[in-house]
Amino acid sequence: MKIVIVGTRGIPNILGGVETHCEELFPRIVRLGFDITIMRRNTYVRDALIEYNGVKLIDLNTPRQKYLEAFIHTFKAVWFAKFKLHADLIHIHAVGPALMTPLAKLLGMKVVFTHHGADYERAKWGKMAKFILRLGERMGIKFADEVIVISDVINEHIIQKYGRRDANIIFNGVNIPTKSEDTSYLETIGVKKRNYVFAMGRFVPEKGFDLLINAFSKNQPQNIPLVIAGDTDHEDDYSIKLKALAKAAKIVLPGFIKGEKLNELLTNARLFVLPSYHEGLPIALLEAMSFNLDVLASDIPANTVVHLPGDCYFKNQNKEDLSIKLIQKISHPILGREYDLSAYNWDIIAKQTASVYKKILNLD
Repeated sequence: MKIVIVGTRGIPNILGGVETHCEELFPRIVRLGFDITIMRRNTYVRDALIEYNGVKLIDLNTPRQKYLEAFIHTFKAVWFAKFKLHADLIHIHAVGPALMTPLAKLLGMKVVFTHHGADYERAKWGKMAKFILRLGERMGIKFADEVIVISDVINEHIIQKYGRRDANIIFNGVNIPTKSEDTSYLETIGVKKRNYVFAMGRFVPEKGFDLLINAFSKNQPQNIPLVIAGDTDHEDDYSIKLKALAKAAKIVLPGFIKGEKLNELLTNARLFVLPSYHEGLPIALLEAMSFNLDVLASDIPANTVVHLPGDCYFKNQNKEDLSIKLIQKISHPILGREYDLSAYNWDIIAKQTASVYKKILNLD
């Protein structure tokens, strides 16, 4: 049985929550005995891989244009999956690519749709893009054979909006890390162990990094810098202004990092901050929790579902509250937190996803 994955930019080492999700999940599903191919967007690929940890990789030419690339790539990927790979099942990730669900069904393939969040709520999209994203969500929910949602919040959303009550709730996951014993990378970016505030993510408006910089700068603690790791997929007015704001405030921007560099920053941070206005179920927050970091997150539903202590939340989009909570956190002794992450185990998540495949393909 051939299963094709679309809706992601690709794996490995490509920026994005869906990309991290796919990088962790699908090698595990391959080890459970499934034939998995991921269709990648060639403009994001920086390697010559045809396979990654057992997952087959196929690169399709796709324009790097934020309003069209997901739809063009998914359209091409659906046709390729049917007529080149003869796929039995196509697994579509995210509401934009889900616009192609009816096409995949028309071509005779089974479809699983994973809803990672209401992307049309992101500030970067205009009215037409938001309309198309809403339509994609509707097509995915209405026509997919099986729907996966990554949080109870999204499940409640599709029940209320579409009346679909049979979605499979399968969370995002996180690995229990081996913490770094090195500090050499910290030295290269000019910060010290346990003496910096850390945030990470894409440089898009809904991540709230401009709010964080302004709140941090208002009462900036002496000798405790802010480090924000990440970048943008498409350089635009917001990302240009954000980088200029960060430079003026002397914020450390190491760029998009993964692997040992990211491990080192997460191991040694004093505090992790997630100021997002919109999330699905944030892997970045789960990663910070896996490193036992004290965290401070906006009180949006996607963040509160992980049930952090009350002092770990600030009022969403409220600069004053964020500034006050930052000072409170930084003024107190460094906390090593213990979190229950048993619900976010990637191996269990892989088995849950495999069970959806077995059901749809009648393999039980």
